[in-house]
Amino acid sequence: MRDSRVDFDVLIAGGGPVGAALAAALRDAGLVAALADPGLPADTQPDGAAAAPFRPIALSHASTLLLERVGALDALSLTPIRAIHVSQTGGFGRTLIEARDVGVPALGWVGDLAPIAEALQHAARSALLAARVTRWESEREDGAVRVRLADGRFVRARLLVLADGGGSAGDGLSLREYGQAAVVAQVRTERPAAGVAWERFTTGGPLALLPFADRYAVVWSMRTARARELLAAPDAAFLAALGECFGRRVGRFTEVGARVSFPLTLRFRRAAAVAPRVVAIGNAAQTLHPVAGQGLNLGLRDAFELAAHLDRAGRPALERGEVAASYAAQRRADRYASIGITDGLVRVFGLDHPLAAAARGLGLAALDLAPPARRFFARRFVFGLRALP
Repeated sequence: MRDSRVDFDVLIAGGGPVGAALAAALRDAGLVAALADPGLPADTQPDGAAAAPFRPIALSHASTLLLERVGALDALSLTPIRAIHVSQTGGFGRTLIEARDVGVPALGWVGDLAPIAEALQHAARSALLAARVTRWESEREDGAVRVRLADGRFVRARLLVLADGGGSAGDGLSLREYGQAAVVAQVRTERPAAGVAWERFTTGGPLALLPFADRYAVVWSMRTARARELLAAPDAAFLAALGECFGRRVGRFTEVGARVSFPLTLRFRRAAAVAPRVVAIGNAAQTLHPVAGQGLNLGLRDAFELAAHLDRAGRPALERGEVAASYAAQRRADRYASIGITDGLVRVFGLDHPLAAAARGLGLAALDLAPPARRFFARRFVFGLRALP
């Protein structure tokens, strides 16, 4: 039976998609859990999609299975990725990864972040607490963490989960500035999107075209100064620059919608366990470059594996304060593999040298000619290091 001196078994700080996914996954775990976010009133259905800027997200096939598990998938309108074409500018070599390489109906599905977050928040609505966590302190003697909310209240929880994006400070943080920003927009092309995603590596940064309904969603990483220029450029100038960088694989780029930009950094905690009774998940644990679209997919694996870990460990382990360390050890390999792959892609494909371009081309060509290797990489991007779920 729950200790009456503890308000929550699990308190989740941050109501974004990863925090909401954890709250939804804990609904039937027999634990008292709350999702603390000031923008999510408990008596209404969240509705932030209209005001949020367009932010394309490529959910892996595995992530859609996780969303389906908590009832958040049916409300979403998603576009399938049945193949991914990978190439580079200034060099030869390309590879094509197809869904049949992995034995799934689609490698992933493209949607807008705001509706995805809203669907997960709705799935977690029974756990919503309209408050923001401002600070916390461990209380080792009575087996809880003491949490202060923005309205001045203090609550106590057996486990505090930081899911507030990059807003949590603390020790053990690593940071790498890429000197890049991503420009995001929707574009129309002469040839309609046909289920193929394009990843084009340039010396300025990777350029991704993701099928999105009858258009493409562009996620174009580039030097920060260049991003500012293209953000302010007339539509015709932006489309011309995009066509010059990407080529004519989808015909001419004919129309572009509103453009937004955000800076790109690598920020991660060396361990997901922040304190004996505090863990970080999602962007609070690691913020990745958008190349290969791993960020939210890794965060969703964080959330669902933590929920499964709590279910296996049970309340006794939670009361003894054993969950944070064991969960962090379980997630270490997947986290570091995803961090290393995305960071490595940015650095290797950013080398501006003829020999580097030749080596990359040989690697892409070899991958294209070796189905087992292609399947190996595809499965890791779809299911993560441990091929979950």
